[in-house]
Amino acid sequence: MYADLHSIPPHPLDEAALRTVDRAVAAMRRGEPVAVEGTDGSLCVALSVEMATSDSLARLKRTAGGEPVLAVTRRRAVVLNAMQEGTGVVTFAAPGGLCADDARALADPELRRGVALPAGLVAAVSEPGTREAAAVELARLGRLLPAAVVAPVTLRGDGIAWAQRRDLLHVRALDVTDYRTHAARTLRRVAQARVPLELAEATEIVAFRPADGGPEHLAIVIGSPDPAEPVLARLHSECFTGDLLGSLRCDCGDQLRGAIAEIARAGSGVLLYLAQEGRGIGLVNKLRAYRIQDAGFDTVDANEMLGFEADERVYLPAAEMLRQLGFGRVRLMTNNPDKLRELARCGIEVVERVPHVFPTNGHNEGYLRTKAERSGHMF
Repeated sequence: MYADLHSIPPHPLDEAALRTVDRAVAAMRRGEPVAVEGTDGSLCVALSVEMATSDSLARLKRTAGGEPVLAVTRRRAVVLNAMQEGTGVVTFAAPGGLCADDARALADPELRRGVALPAGLVAAVSEPGTREAAAVELARLGRLLPAAVVAPVTLRGDGIAWAQRRDLLHVRALDVTDYRTHAARTLRRVAQARVPLELAEATEIVAFRPADGGPEHLAIVIGSPDPAEPVLARLHSECFTGDLLGSLRCDCGDQLRGAIAEIARAGSGVLLYLAQEGRGIGLVNKLRAYRIQDAGFDTVDANEMLGFEADERVYLPAAEMLRQLGFGRVRLMTNNPDKLRELARCGIEVVERVPHVFPTNGHNEGYLRTKAERSGHMF
């Protein structure tokens, strides 16, 4: 997985490196190959498994000069019964070379529900900091399936020059590892305006954007909270289906509107609307998880079958936003004990947990039961 996002990274902030990672993520989403350099100086050419075709794998092999392998998260390898729990990512190599259909089937549970691996497939671990681990993280950052096809390069000379001669974007594993932490620490206010809401007329919305131009997070400030006092706060991860469409599969819409109403009744407070759809896996992967749930699996199992952790969200952006708004202590509206722990680890004092519970409906009872039984939510 990625580095500890709650400690100051050992490497100085480099905004140019941030932008390079952002460009590499965009390239992966477009199906373009990217040159990835590991912390040991080794190089590979990586391609998102979602975009892999027979032709693109052939080009990948010709460009790199090495045989492509599939890199997946350790979580996905555990689901496939190919590896035990541990760190790093797992690579799969096929005796006669990897074909695009096999690569996609190994990475996508919608294409492969069985646990038996193809005959002759060889699994190996690549630890954090390797080119393979960085390639998988680029796909994860792009909210793609967290898997990549990587072809090793026999490097003679400088990796940047090698990539430039082949018109490939070059990115370092070190910068990929630091990306989430550095992006959170470069959040800056870019706009704010008064926006009267149906449930809270005295509201102002403040937008924060990282230095690489990535997705904005929003602070919905209701009333005039006093920075000298613990502020009533809610950390709310965006949910297109629940917040906007009123989906009954989750309780997100109820939580959002309920929090705004409660803060308004209390007189003041802040709701942070975080760009972390689907517990951090993105809307497309959330829809994939829904399909898996419809086959009888719960939310935790569905995320893990896709190769994600049960919850991929991080709270350093929330802590940075609170600090810039002048709040160091909060009364946190949540049922999630992880939010209490992680926000405290980010340097924000949580002086009280304010329960935030809403009635179930016939569609989200299993979802809420899984939250309580497997994620420790307090209802």
